[in-house]
Amino acid sequence: MRFHKAELFFFLLMFFVGISGAFSLAAYSAATGGFMVGGVESAASFSFMAMVLSGLSAVCGCFLVYPIMSRGVRERGKLQKMTESLSVRSLTLEHAAVTDSLTGMFNRRYFDDALAEYLQAFGHIDKPIGMVILDLDHFKAVNDTHGHDVGDKVLRQVAECLQVFTRYHDVLARLGGEEFAILSPNITERQLYTLSDRIRQAVSELQIPHGNVTLKVTVSAGLAIWDGVESGEELYRRADKQLYEAKRQGRNRVCAA
Repeated sequence: MRFHKAELFFFLLMFFVGISGAFSLAAYSAATGGFMVGGVESAASFSFMAMVLSGLSAVCGCFLVYPIMSRGVRERGKLQKMTESLSVRSLTLEHAAVTDSLTGMFNRRYFDDALAEYLQAFGHIDKPIGMVILDLDHFKAVNDTHGHDVGDKVLRQVAECLQVFTRYHDVLARLGGEEFAILSPNITERQLYTLSDRIRQAVSELQIPHGNVTLKVTVSAGLAIWDGVESGEELYRRADKQLYEAKRQGRNRVCAA
């Protein structure tokens, strides 16, 4: 077994302390006429040796053991700070991995994971789950006419509008581009349609200033209620099919499966 340098110095310190104690005991015994006889001269010699060894112990402790201990404490402190920093960074990266950087909403990856979990959890208690797919109407024209910076501003405004109407246990995500989705558990088709239409109306009432122009946008939505047996992908396809139906009928409307 190989010992660390600090352990070796500690053993040396303990050796000096032990020998110093033995000389102190011998000095006491010689001075008091105990089991070791030697008189005053022997007691003085033993006392001197005890003092020397005590000094060596102090020197060993101050200049060998203490610096290593101090360095170890500082290194542990640095390591702890690094660990905390890495933990925070890990959480930040984890959050970034499931968050849309533009709107602050969840992204498609998180939405897909949440959908799978919701189907499993609410399937066990036989509760409905509703899905809404929303898409901004003629959004490409906004980017082409006013630039992508203005388009990003529009997306952020719409995202804030959507967040106002959703409940705390609803999952709201930006799936990509100008497409958003809402996963709403324990809700009827009528309630989901009412929610979607209120969102549609609120978006149509947004006024987004840009220089001397005030932009207005609309959104189309398709919704579907889980039938209890279909997969998440099948539920998404039904809602998406209704979104295209809303587009076909003239946009700025809600269609339900």
